[in-house]
Amino acid sequence: MSGQDSTLLLPRVRGDWVRLRTLTVLRWIAVTGQITAIFVAILVFRLDLSLGLILVAVGASVAANLVAILVYPRNTRLSENELLGMLLFDAAQLSALLALAGGLNNPFALLLLVPVTISATALRPRSTVLLGAAAILMISLVAVWHIPLRTTEGTVLQMPPLFVWGFWVAIVIGVMFLAVYARRVTAEVHAMSDALAATQMALAREQKLTDLGGVVAAAAHELGTPLATIKLASSELVDELENRPELAADASLIREQADRCRDILRSMGQTGKDDLHLRIAPLGQVARDAAEPHARRGRVIAYDIGPGEGGAEVEPTIHRRPEISHGLRNRTQNAVDFATQQVQIKMRWTDMEISIAITDDGPGFPPQILGRIGDPFVRHPDTARPGYDGMGLGLFIAKTLLERSGAVLEFSNINVPSGNSGARVTVTWPIQKLAADRAPLGQNQKLEV
Repeated sequence: MSGQDSTLLLPRVRGDWVRLRTLTVLRWIAVTGQITAIFVAILVFRLDLSLGLILVAVGASVAANLVAILVYPRNTRLSENELLGMLLFDAAQLSALLALAGGLNNPFALLLLVPVTISATALRPRSTVLLGAAAILMISLVAVWHIPLRTTEGTVLQMPPLFVWGFWVAIVIGVMFLAVYARRVTAEVHAMSDALAATQMALAREQKLTDLGGVVAAAAHELGTPLATIKLASSELVDELENRPELAADASLIREQADRCRDILRSMGQTGKDDLHLRIAPLGQVARDAAEPHARRGRVIAYDIGPGEGGAEVEPTIHRRPEISHGLRNRTQNAVDFATQQVQIKMRWTDMEISIAITDDGPGFPPQILGRIGDPFVRHPDTARPGYDGMGLGLFIAKTLLERSGAVLEFSNINVPSGNSGARVTVTWPIQKLAADRAPLGQNQKLEV
Protein backbone atom coordinates (compact mmCIF):
# COMPACT_ATOMS: atom_id res chain seq x y z
CA MET A 1 0.00 0.00 0.00
CA SER A 2 1.43 3.36 -0.99
CA GLY A 3 2.01 6.23 1.38
CA GLN A 4 -0.67 8.26 -0.35
CA ASP A 5 -3.20 5.47 0.04
CA SER A 6 -2.29 5.00 3.69
CA THR A 7 -3.05 8.63 4.50
CA LEU A 8 -6.68 7.90 3.70
CA LEU A 9 -6.73 5.47 6.60
CA LEU A 10 -5.28 7.74 9.25
CA PRO A 11 -7.29 7.47 12.46
CA ARG A 12 -9.56 10.46 12.95
CA VAL A 13 -11.83 11.31 15.86
CA ARG A 14 -15.03 12.98 14.68
CA GLY A 15 -18.22 14.13 16.26
CA ASP A 16 -20.40 12.43 13.69
CA TRP A 17 -19.54 9.04 15.15
CA VAL A 18 -22.08 9.68 17.96
CA ARG A 19 -25.82 9.39 17.46
CA LEU A 20 -28.13 11.91 19.07
CA ARG A 21 -30.21 9.05 20.45
CA THR A 22 -27.23 7.74 22.41
CA LEU A 23 -26.82 11.02 24.26
CA THR A 24 -30.53 11.46 24.86
CA VAL A 25 -30.75 8.00 26.41
CA LEU A 26 -27.76 8.77 28.63
CA ARG A 27 -29.36 12.07 29.61
CA TRP A 28 -32.64 10.34 30.55
CA ILE A 29 -30.62 8.01 32.77
CA ALA A 30 -28.89 11.02 34.33
CA VAL A 31 -32.20 12.82 34.92
CA THR A 32 -33.66 9.70 36.56
CA GLY A 33 -30.63 9.45 38.81
CA GLN A 34 -30.79 13.15 39.72
CA ILE A 35 -34.47 13.00 40.65
CA THR A 36 -33.92 9.83 42.68
CA ALA A 37 -30.97 11.42 44.53
CA ILE A 38 -32.99 14.56 45.27
CA PHE A 39 -35.92 12.73 46.83
CA VAL A 40 -33.69 10.31 48.74
CA ALA A 41 -31.81 13.31 50.15
CA ILE A 42 -35.06 14.95 51.22
CA LEU A 43 -37.01 11.93 52.47
CA VAL A 44 -34.24 9.73 53.88
CA PHE A 45 -31.46 12.09 54.93
CA ARG A 46 -33.80 14.98 55.84
CA LEU A 47 -31.86 17.60 53.86
CA ASP A 48 -33.28 21.08 53.42
CA LEU A 49 -32.77 21.70 49.68
CA SER A 50 -33.89 24.56 47.43
CA LEU A 51 -36.28 22.17 45.73
CA GLY A 52 -37.80 24.71 43.34
CA LEU A 53 -34.47 25.83 41.87
CA ILE A 54 -33.17 22.27 41.73
CA LEU A 55 -36.25 21.09 39.82
CA VAL A 56 -35.76 23.99 37.38
CA ALA A 57 -32.20 22.78 36.69
CA VAL A 58 -33.42 19.21 36.20
CA GLY A 59 -36.31 20.46 34.06
CA ALA A 60 -33.82 22.23 31.76
CA SER A 61 -32.24 18.88 31.02
CA VAL A 62 -35.65 17.30 30.41
CA ALA A 63 -36.65 20.16 28.10
CA ALA A 64 -33.40 19.84 26.12
CA ASN A 65 -34.05 16.13 25.64
CA LEU A 66 -37.62 16.69 24.50
CA VAL A 67 -36.54 19.31 21.98
CA ALA A 68 -33.84 16.98 20.63
CA ILE A 69 -36.34 14.13 20.26
CA LEU A 70 -39.08 16.22 18.62
CA VAL A 71 -36.92 18.30 16.28
CA TYR A 72 -34.28 15.84 15.06
CA PRO A 73 -34.62 12.32 13.60
CA ARG A 74 -33.75 9.49 15.99
CA ASN A 75 -30.63 8.39 14.10
CA THR A 76 -29.15 11.87 13.62
CA ARG A 77 -25.35 11.89 13.80
CA LEU A 78 -24.07 14.87 15.73
CA SER A 79 -21.49 17.18 14.22
CA GLU A 80 -18.41 18.28 16.15
CA ASN A 81 -19.94 21.55 17.34
CA GLU A 82 -23.33 20.01 18.13
CA LEU A 83 -21.81 17.32 20.32
CA LEU A 84 -19.55 19.85 22.03
CA GLY A 85 -22.58 22.08 22.72
CA MET A 86 -24.53 19.20 24.26
CA LEU A 87 -21.65 18.19 26.49
CA LEU A 88 -21.11 21.82 27.60
CA PHE A 89 -24.82 22.01 28.45
CA ASP A 90 -24.64 18.81 30.51
CA ALA A 91 -21.56 20.06 32.38
CA ALA A 92 -23.26 23.42 33.08
CA GLN A 93 -26.48 21.72 34.24
CA LEU A 94 -24.58 19.47 36.64
CA SER A 95 -22.58 22.44 37.93
CA ALA A 96 -25.83 24.32 38.59
CA LEU A 97 -27.17 21.38 40.60
CA LEU A 98 -23.93 21.23 42.59
CA ALA A 99 -24.09 24.96 43.29
CA LEU A 100 -27.63 24.51 44.65
CA ALA A 101 -26.70 21.46 46.75
CA GLY A 102 -23.48 21.95 48.67
CA GLY A 103 -20.81 22.51 45.98
CA LEU A 104 -17.79 20.27 46.47
CA ASN A 105 -19.28 18.99 49.71
CA ASN A 106 -21.61 17.03 47.46
CA PRO A 107 -20.00 13.70 46.47
CA PHE A 108 -21.81 13.80 43.09
CA ALA A 109 -19.33 16.49 42.00
CA LEU A 110 -17.25 13.63 40.66
CA LEU A 111 -19.78 13.17 37.83
CA LEU A 112 -18.40 16.28 36.15
CA LEU A 113 -15.72 13.95 34.73
CA VAL A 114 -18.29 12.22 32.51
CA PRO A 115 -18.75 14.91 29.80
CA VAL A 116 -14.99 15.37 29.54
CA THR A 117 -14.44 11.63 29.11
CA ILE A 118 -17.09 11.43 26.37
CA SER A 119 -15.47 14.38 24.62
CA ALA A 120 -12.05 12.73 24.74
CA THR A 121 -13.39 9.59 23.07
CA ALA A 122 -15.50 11.28 20.37
CA LEU A 123 -14.14 14.76 19.65
CA ARG A 124 -10.92 16.31 18.41
CA PRO A 125 -8.30 17.42 20.96
CA ARG A 126 -9.16 21.11 20.54
CA SER A 127 -12.79 20.52 21.55
CA THR A 128 -11.75 18.32 24.46
CA VAL A 129 -9.34 21.00 25.73
CA LEU A 130 -12.12 23.58 25.52
CA LEU A 131 -14.58 21.37 27.41
CA GLY A 132 -11.95 20.41 30.00
CA ALA A 133 -11.10 24.06 30.63
CA ALA A 134 -14.80 24.90 30.97
CA ALA A 135 -15.28 22.00 33.42
CA ILE A 136 -12.35 23.16 35.56
CA LEU A 137 -13.72 26.71 35.57
CA MET A 138 -17.20 25.49 36.54
CA ILE A 139 -15.95 23.29 39.38
CA SER A 140 -13.81 26.16 40.65
CA LEU A 141 -16.79 28.53 40.72
CA VAL A 142 -18.92 25.88 42.44
CA ALA A 143 -16.20 25.41 45.06
CA VAL A 144 -16.45 29.11 45.97
CA TRP A 145 -20.10 29.98 45.39
CA HIS A 146 -22.68 27.43 46.48
CA ILE A 147 -25.61 26.92 48.82
CA PRO A 148 -24.47 24.83 51.82
CA LEU A 149 -26.12 21.53 52.59
CA ARG A 150 -28.39 21.75 55.66
CA THR A 151 -30.58 19.29 57.43
CA THR A 152 -34.14 20.16 58.40
CA GLU A 153 -32.83 20.71 61.95
CA GLY A 154 -30.45 23.41 60.65
CA THR A 155 -27.19 21.44 60.84
CA VAL A 156 -24.71 22.43 58.11
CA LEU A 157 -23.05 19.47 56.40
CA GLN A 158 -19.62 20.66 55.39
CA MET A 159 -16.17 19.08 55.02
CA PRO A 160 -13.06 20.72 56.43
CA PRO A 161 -11.50 23.24 54.01
CA LEU A 162 -8.47 21.00 53.51
CA PHE A 163 -10.69 18.16 52.28
CA VAL A 164 -12.62 20.51 49.99
CA TRP A 165 -9.33 21.76 48.53
CA GLY A 166 -8.11 18.21 48.06
CA PHE A 167 -11.37 17.21 46.39
CA TRP A 168 -11.03 20.16 43.98
CA VAL A 169 -7.45 19.18 43.14
CA ALA A 170 -8.52 15.55 42.61
CA ILE A 171 -11.31 16.56 40.21
CA VAL A 172 -9.01 18.89 38.24
CA ILE A 173 -6.36 16.19 37.94
CA GLY A 174 -9.05 13.67 37.05
CA VAL A 175 -10.35 15.90 34.25
CA MET A 176 -6.88 16.20 32.71
CA PHE A 177 -5.82 12.59 33.28
CA LEU A 178 -9.04 10.98 32.06
CA ALA A 179 -9.12 13.23 29.00
CA VAL A 180 -5.58 12.24 27.99
CA TYR A 181 -6.05 8.58 28.92
CA ALA A 182 -9.37 8.17 27.11
CA ARG A 183 -8.02 10.04 24.10
CA ARG A 184 -4.93 7.82 23.80
CA VAL A 185 -6.86 4.57 24.25
CA THR A 186 -9.52 5.61 21.73
CA ALA A 187 -6.88 6.66 19.20
CA GLU A 188 -5.14 3.30 19.57
CA VAL A 189 -8.41 1.42 19.07
CA HIS A 190 -9.33 3.45 16.00
CA ALA A 191 -5.83 3.11 14.54
CA MET A 192 -5.91 -0.65 14.98
CA SER A 193 -9.40 -0.84 13.48
CA ASP A 194 -8.33 1.17 10.42
CA ALA A 195 -5.16 -0.89 10.05
CA LEU A 196 -7.05 -4.18 10.22
CA ALA A 197 -9.47 -2.88 7.60
CA ALA A 198 -6.49 -2.02 5.39
CA THR A 199 -5.12 -5.51 5.98
CA GLN A 200 -8.36 -7.08 4.80
CA MET A 201 -8.31 -4.82 1.74
CA ALA A 202 -4.72 -5.83 0.93
CA LEU A 203 -5.50 -9.52 1.31
CA ALA A 204 -8.65 -9.18 -0.82
CA ARG A 205 -6.65 -7.39 -3.50
CA GLU A 206 -3.95 -10.05 -3.44
CA GLN A 207 -6.60 -12.76 -3.72
CA LYS A 208 -8.23 -11.00 -6.67
CA LEU A 209 -4.86 -10.70 -8.41
CA THR A 210 -4.26 -14.40 -7.82
CA ASP A 211 -7.70 -15.30 -9.17
CA LEU A 212 -7.22 -13.04 -12.19
CA GLY A 213 -3.85 -14.61 -12.83
CA GLY A 214 -5.47 -18.01 -12.70
CA VAL A 215 -7.95 -17.02 -15.38
CA VAL A 216 -5.12 -15.70 -17.56
CA ALA A 217 -3.08 -18.88 -17.03
CA ALA A 218 -6.07 -21.01 -17.93
CA ALA A 219 -6.68 -18.91 -21.04
CA ALA A 220 -3.03 -19.22 -22.05
CA HIS A 221 -3.21 -22.97 -21.56
CA GLU A 222 -6.45 -23.39 -23.52
CA LEU A 223 -5.35 -21.11 -26.37
CA GLY A 224 -1.97 -22.76 -26.68
CA THR A 225 -3.16 -25.54 -28.98
CA PRO A 226 -5.13 -23.39 -31.48
CA LEU A 227 -2.30 -20.86 -31.62
CA ALA A 228 0.17 -23.64 -32.30
CA THR A 229 -2.10 -24.92 -35.07
CA ILE A 230 -2.37 -21.44 -36.59
CA LYS A 231 1.41 -21.06 -36.50
CA LEU A 232 1.97 -24.45 -38.10
CA ALA A 233 -0.57 -23.83 -40.87
CA SER A 234 0.77 -20.33 -41.56
CA SER A 235 4.34 -21.66 -41.74
CA GLU A 236 3.26 -24.24 -44.31
CA LEU A 237 1.48 -21.54 -46.30
CA VAL A 238 4.61 -19.39 -46.31
CA ASP A 239 6.59 -22.31 -47.78
CA GLU A 240 3.92 -23.07 -50.38
CA LEU A 241 3.47 -19.47 -51.48
CA GLU A 242 7.07 -18.68 -52.26
CA ASN A 243 6.04 -17.80 -55.83
CA ARG A 244 3.28 -15.45 -54.67
CA PRO A 245 5.00 -12.86 -52.46
CA GLU A 246 1.87 -10.86 -51.69
CA LEU A 247 0.10 -13.93 -50.21
CA ALA A 248 3.27 -15.20 -48.59
CA ALA A 249 3.56 -11.85 -46.78
CA ASP A 250 0.02 -12.24 -45.41
CA ALA A 251 0.75 -15.78 -44.23
CA SER A 252 3.98 -14.57 -42.61
CA LEU A 253 2.02 -11.82 -40.84
CA ILE A 254 -0.45 -14.40 -39.49
CA ARG A 255 2.47 -16.44 -38.10
CA GLU A 256 4.04 -13.38 -36.49
CA GLN A 257 0.74 -12.35 -34.87
CA ALA A 258 0.23 -15.88 -33.55
CA ASP A 259 3.71 -15.67 -31.97
CA ARG A 260 2.78 -12.28 -30.54
CA CYS A 261 -0.42 -13.67 -29.03
CA ARG A 262 1.58 -16.49 -27.48
CA ASP A 263 4.10 -14.04 -25.96
CA ILE A 264 1.37 -11.78 -24.62
CA LEU A 265 -0.44 -14.67 -22.95
CA ARG A 266 2.84 -15.96 -21.56
CA SER A 267 3.74 -12.58 -20.03
CA MET A 268 0.22 -12.12 -18.64
CA GLY A 269 0.28 -15.63 -17.26
CA GLN A 270 3.47 -15.08 -15.24
CA THR A 271 1.29 -14.24 -12.25
CA GLY A 272 -1.29 -16.86 -13.11
CA LYS A 273 -0.67 -19.65 -10.68
CA ASP A 274 -4.06 -21.28 -10.37
CA ASP A 275 -3.24 -24.54 -12.12
CA LEU A 276 -3.22 -27.18 -9.43
CA HIS A 277 0.39 -28.13 -10.08
CA LEU A 278 1.38 -24.45 -9.61
CA ARG A 279 -0.44 -23.95 -6.34
CA ILE A 280 2.68 -25.32 -4.74
CA ALA A 281 6.23 -24.45 -5.69
CA PRO A 282 9.79 -24.67 -4.36
CA LEU A 283 10.57 -22.28 -1.51
CA GLY A 284 13.08 -20.35 -3.58
CA GLN A 285 10.66 -19.89 -6.46
CA VAL A 286 7.97 -18.41 -4.20
CA ALA A 287 10.49 -15.95 -2.76
CA ARG A 288 11.74 -15.00 -6.24
CA ASP A 289 8.21 -14.45 -7.52
CA ALA A 290 7.46 -12.17 -4.55
CA ALA A 291 10.68 -10.17 -5.06
CA GLU A 292 10.48 -10.03 -8.85
CA PRO A 293 8.59 -6.67 -9.09
CA HIS A 294 11.52 -5.00 -7.30
CA ALA A 295 14.38 -6.77 -9.09
CA ARG A 296 15.00 -3.89 -11.53
CA ARG A 297 15.09 -0.96 -9.15
CA GLY A 298 18.85 -0.46 -9.05
CA ARG A 299 19.61 -2.82 -6.16
CA VAL A 300 21.07 -6.30 -6.38
CA ILE A 301 18.81 -8.97 -4.87
CA ALA A 302 20.97 -11.97 -3.90
CA TYR A 303 19.45 -15.33 -2.98
CA ASP A 304 21.03 -17.76 -0.54
CA ILE A 305 19.12 -21.05 -0.50
CA GLY A 306 20.24 -24.06 1.47
CA PRO A 307 19.36 -26.48 4.27
CA GLY A 308 19.84 -25.54 7.88
CA GLU A 309 21.44 -27.76 10.47
CA GLY A 310 19.95 -31.22 10.11
CA GLY A 311 17.78 -30.18 7.16
CA ALA A 312 17.23 -32.34 4.09
CA GLU A 313 19.20 -31.52 0.94
CA VAL A 314 16.03 -31.37 -1.16
CA GLU A 315 14.49 -27.90 -1.28
CA PRO A 316 11.02 -28.01 0.29
CA THR A 317 7.92 -27.17 -1.70
CA ILE A 318 5.41 -24.83 -0.10
CA HIS A 319 1.90 -23.60 -0.74
CA ARG A 320 1.46 -20.42 -2.75
CA ARG A 321 -0.76 -18.33 -0.53
CA PRO A 322 -1.77 -14.68 -1.12
CA GLU A 323 -0.81 -13.58 2.40
CA ILE A 324 2.68 -15.07 2.06
CA SER A 325 3.23 -13.50 -1.36
CA HIS A 326 2.04 -10.09 -0.20
CA GLY A 327 4.04 -10.19 3.03
CA LEU A 328 7.30 -11.20 1.35
CA ARG A 329 6.79 -8.68 -1.46
CA ASN A 330 6.26 -5.88 1.04
CA ARG A 331 9.34 -6.83 3.05
CA THR A 332 11.43 -6.96 -0.13
CA GLN A 333 10.10 -3.58 -1.22
CA ASN A 334 11.12 -1.97 2.09
CA ALA A 335 14.55 -3.59 1.92
CA VAL A 336 15.09 -2.29 -1.62
CA ASP A 337 13.85 1.17 -0.59
CA PHE A 338 16.53 1.51 2.08
CA ALA A 339 19.35 -0.63 0.68
CA THR A 340 22.58 1.02 -0.45
CA GLN A 341 23.62 -1.64 -2.96
CA GLN A 342 22.28 -5.09 -2.12
CA VAL A 343 19.42 -6.99 -0.57
CA GLN A 344 19.99 -10.57 0.54
CA ILE A 345 17.17 -13.11 0.84
CA LYS A 346 18.41 -16.08 2.83
CA MET A 347 16.28 -19.23 2.98
CA ARG A 348 16.92 -22.12 5.34
CA TRP A 349 14.95 -25.19 6.38
CA THR A 350 15.21 -27.96 8.92
CA ASP A 351 12.98 -30.84 9.94
CA MET A 352 11.11 -28.45 12.26
CA GLU A 353 10.89 -25.06 10.56
CA ILE A 354 11.38 -22.94 7.44
CA SER A 355 12.85 -19.45 7.66
CA ILE A 356 13.38 -16.56 5.26
CA ALA A 357 15.66 -13.70 6.32
CA ILE A 358 15.56 -10.47 4.27
CA THR A 359 18.56 -8.22 4.92
CA ASP A 360 19.52 -4.87 3.38
CA ASP A 361 22.76 -2.89 3.65
CA GLY A 362 21.02 0.38 4.49
CA PRO A 363 20.95 2.41 7.73
CA GLY A 364 18.85 -0.17 9.60
CA PHE A 365 15.80 0.34 11.76
CA PRO A 366 15.80 3.51 13.90
CA PRO A 367 16.68 2.34 17.44
CA GLN A 368 13.93 4.44 19.00
CA ILE A 369 11.16 2.61 17.11
CA LEU A 370 12.73 -0.85 16.93
CA GLY A 371 10.51 -2.04 19.77
CA ARG A 372 7.37 -0.66 18.09
CA ILE A 373 7.89 -2.11 14.65
CA GLY A 374 4.71 -3.74 13.45
CA ASP A 375 2.39 -1.23 15.12
CA PRO A 376 0.18 0.66 12.66
CA PHE A 377 0.68 4.36 11.94
CA VAL A 378 4.18 4.65 13.44
CA ARG A 379 5.57 7.94 12.17
CA HIS A 380 9.29 8.40 11.83
CA PRO A 381 10.72 10.58 9.05
CA ASP A 382 13.92 8.98 7.85
CA THR A 383 16.82 11.45 7.95
CA ALA A 384 18.75 9.47 5.34
CA ARG A 385 15.90 9.79 2.86
CA PRO A 386 14.24 13.25 2.96
CA GLY A 387 10.56 13.13 2.18
CA TYR A 388 10.19 9.49 3.20
CA ASP A 389 7.67 9.39 6.03
CA GLY A 390 7.23 5.85 7.25
CA MET A 391 3.67 5.24 8.42
CA GLY A 392 4.16 1.66 9.54
CA LEU A 393 0.84 0.67 7.93
CA GLY A 394 2.39 -1.36 5.12
CA LEU A 395 4.62 -3.16 7.60
CA PHE A 396 1.66 -3.82 9.90
CA ILE A 397 -0.31 -5.31 6.99
CA ALA A 398 2.59 -7.52 5.92
CA LYS A 399 3.26 -8.62 9.50
CA THR A 400 -0.41 -9.40 10.13
CA LEU A 401 -0.76 -11.40 6.91
CA LEU A 402 2.43 -13.38 7.53
CA GLU A 403 1.39 -14.12 11.11
CA ARG A 404 -1.97 -15.24 9.75
CA SER A 405 -0.07 -17.88 7.76
CA GLY A 406 1.53 -19.15 10.97
CA ALA A 407 4.79 -17.17 10.81
CA VAL A 408 6.77 -15.52 13.59
CA LEU A 409 8.62 -12.31 12.66
CA GLU A 410 11.81 -10.96 14.20
CA PHE A 411 13.19 -7.47 13.46
CA SER A 412 16.83 -6.60 14.14
CA ASN A 413 19.81 -4.55 13.00
CA ILE A 414 23.09 -6.18 11.98
CA ASN A 415 26.51 -4.97 10.88
CA VAL A 416 26.99 -5.19 7.11
CA PRO A 417 30.17 -4.78 4.99
CA SER A 418 29.14 -1.26 3.90
CA GLY A 419 29.58 -0.13 7.50
CA ASN A 420 25.87 0.50 8.01
CA SER A 421 23.64 -1.13 10.57
CA GLY A 422 21.56 -3.05 8.06
CA ALA A 423 17.98 -4.06 8.78
CA ARG A 424 16.99 -7.71 8.92
CA VAL A 425 13.53 -9.25 9.02
CA THR A 426 13.44 -12.97 9.77
CA VAL A 427 10.20 -14.84 9.03
CA THR A 428 9.94 -18.33 10.50
CA TRP A 429 7.19 -20.92 10.00
CA PRO A 430 6.72 -24.32 11.61
CA ILE A 431 7.30 -26.67 8.70
CA GLN A 432 3.84 -28.22 8.97
CA LYS A 433 2.28 -24.77 8.41
CA LEU A 434 4.08 -24.15 5.13
CA ALA A 435 5.45 -27.30 3.51
CA ALA A 436 3.31 -29.00 0.86
CA ASP A 437 3.11 -32.64 -0.12
CA ARG A 438 4.16 -33.24 -3.73
CA ALA A 439 1.75 -36.14 -4.16
CA PRO A 440 -0.29 -36.22 -7.41
CA LEU A 441 -2.89 -33.45 -7.39
CA GLY A 442 -5.40 -34.79 -9.89
CA GLN A 443 -7.13 -32.86 -12.61
CA ASN A 444 -7.18 -29.08 -12.71
CA GLN A 445 -10.39 -27.50 -11.57
CA LYS A 446 -12.54 -25.50 -13.95
CA LEU A 447 -12.41 -21.76 -13.44
CA GLU A 448 -15.77 -20.00 -13.17
CA VAL A 449 -15.67 -16.75 -15.12
